[in-house]
Order: sequence, then structure tokens, then C-alpha cells
Amino acid sequence: MKITIVQGGTLPIPPIRGGAIEKVWFSLGREFAKRGHEVTHVSRTFSELPDEQWLDGVHHVRVRGFEFSSKRRVVVWRDLWYALRVLRVLPKADILVTNNPVLPLLIRTRRFGALYVHVARYPKGQMRFYRHASRIQTISRAVADAIRKEIPADGGKVCHIPYPIMRGDFTGGDSASEKTEKLVLYVGRIHPEKGLDYLVEAFGLLKGGTGWRLAIVGPWEEASGGGGEAYRRRLEERSVALGPPVEWVGPVFNEDELEAWYRRAALFVYPSLADQGEALGLAPLEAMAFGCPILVSRLACFRDFLAEGTNGLSFDHRAPEPVAELAKTLESALRSWDWLSQAGQAARQTASDFALPVIASTYLKDFERVVSLGA
Repeated sequence: MKITIVQGGTLPIPPIRGGAIEKVWFSLGREFAKRGHEVTHVSRTFSELPDEQWLDGVHHVRVRGFEFSSKRRVVVWRDLWYALRVLRVLPKADILVTNNPVLPLLIRTRRFGALYVHVARYPKGQMRFYRHASRIQTISRAVADAIRKEIPADGGKVCHIPYPIMRGDFTGGDSASEKTEKLVLYVGRIHPEKGLDYLVEAFGLLKGGTGWRLAIVGPWEEASGGGGEAYRRRLEERSVALGPPVEWVGPVFNEDELEAWYRRAALFVYPSLADQGEALGLAPLEAMAFGCPILVSRLACFRDFLAEGTNGLSFDHRAPEPVAELAKTLESALRSWDWLSQAGQAARQTASDFALPVIASTYLKDFERVVSLGA
């Protein structure tokens, strides 16, 4: 099968500057190629990368992209020009996968393959523009339901296939019972929608000589989708004022280094507040793959992998006093090493269902189904 993957125009492939979607499709492309499929991956040019190269059997083609902007109108215009440049390099294929919001509007032929639109966020009215697509695919049941509400007549085109986990210790060699470091971990963008204000305040409420420390890993720069330097500085100052040790690690894009953090952590906390922004949550799944139980907010998307009390816990981020709710749940999780160990083992078992080979097979079966229908 000939498969083309078109990435957005802001981050490079390979994902040397991070990005969950970029990491996922880079890995899926390599897995497809390993299984004998002809894969072309189109992404933005970057100073450290050639405009064209072969990596692990995947043909990478790069066109001029753009830097992230918080101004929506600017992003739309830049996306349009990026999509027009992409059109010039698209090969003939069986499947054309893209998460670029503009490119599907320009594709009105199957010459480049059946149009397979990947939606990684909650829809905001734009799904009606993608009705001509052969498939509209998203990463959680909650988002799939939201898409169907926007286009009920075309609900049959919608499916959900979750993000794959690219790395993990699914055999149990990294036993949760062997984790002795009192480390709570967050990995993700340093942005207000991620609930980090709640996390810092809640961790401060632990007080006393608990011995636990918090590590916060992720980019705060606006160019990487963060909340900016002023926001990071305010959070850091608040954490210092509260007392318990918080380590501000910054962005970690090297997979080996990130894996080391997951292996060390005894609990992973992801208190996202983005009800209409968080579509699945790859970082919690990655942590689970290394025997790390999770504590998350009660967003609908987390229901796809959280088994309350078994592989993790949740707190009510909509409660009148959400910080107190998070602090209470955090304290409950940290008081028992036995629970952390058992939940870590259960988390690893859950994560195995999201392993890259499993999810890649699901995608390939769906690709075959879409191509055979000739929609």
C-alpha cells in the first residue's frame, strides 16, 4: 500500500522539537514501512534537516513551514500557504493522512489517495468542511462523539483509533515495586490549560516532611505552545513560596532522557483543565507504559484508559475547591507504596493495549477498509 502522511507546518519531522502528533506519526510511518508499505512523510523544512531524505524506509519530503503563533488569523493564513506548497509535492498514493486543517479543503480527488483526516482536538464547527473525506479519524471516544454531533449524516465516516505508545516496558522488567524514589512527575506543555497552577498549589498543601518532590518537564516558550516566560516564572515563584521542592526541568525532547524520568517517577500527575482541548493525553499513557500510575482530572478523554483506583486516580477539576480536591487525592495516592506498586503494574498492563505494533495494525486494517470501499 502507498501511504502519504502530511504533518502540520510548525514542527519538524523527526520530532526533534517535540510534539505529540509529530512523535506519533513519525513512529507510525516507520512501522508501516517496516511492514513493507511505501511511505512518504511530508513535513516542514528545518535548518538541521535536508529537504529530502530516506529514514528507516520512509521517504521524507520537506517544504517551507512556519513558526507557531498565538494569533489565530496568522496561523490560518500560514497553514494555507503551507498546504499549497504541500500540494506541489504530493505523490500518487492509496491513502493520504493529514492533521493539517487546511489541506483537506484543497483535496477533491483520489489521485493523492483516499483522504484520511486525523483530528487530534475537539471540533469547533469545522467538521462540516471535511464531509468529502473518506475517513475522519480521531484519538478518543469522547472526541469521536463530538465530531458525530457536528456531522450526524456522515457519522459513519468517523472512527477513533488511540495514540500509540512508542516505547515502554510492558514485560514488567521495570517493576513498580522497585521504584523507591519519592518523585511525582508532570510532562507536558507549561500552559495554564494544563492545570499546573492547581498542581503547584496542591503539592504545596502537602507540607511537612513528606519527602516527596515534584518534577515538571516541558516547554514554556510560546513558540512551543507554552504559556510564556512570565507564566513559568510566576509558577516557579509560587512553588518556592509554598515550600515543597519542585524541580523545573524544562523541555526534554530526547526519548532516552524522557524515558528515564518515567522510570524514576512513582506517580504521574496530569491535571489538565482543557475540556475542549485535551483529546486523549499521550503523556499519561507513556508514563503508564513504565509502571507509573496516574492522577488525572476528570476529562472525558481519560476514561479510555483510566480504571479508577486500579491503575490510577482522578480528581474533580470542576469542584468548588479543585485545589483542595487535587491535594486530597494526591495525598491519598502518596500515602501507600503498596497501592503505588499495584497500580503501577495495572497501568503497565493497560498501556500494553496501546503499544505501537497494536495500534499500527489497527490503522492498516482501517486503511484497507477505506481503500476497498472507494468512498
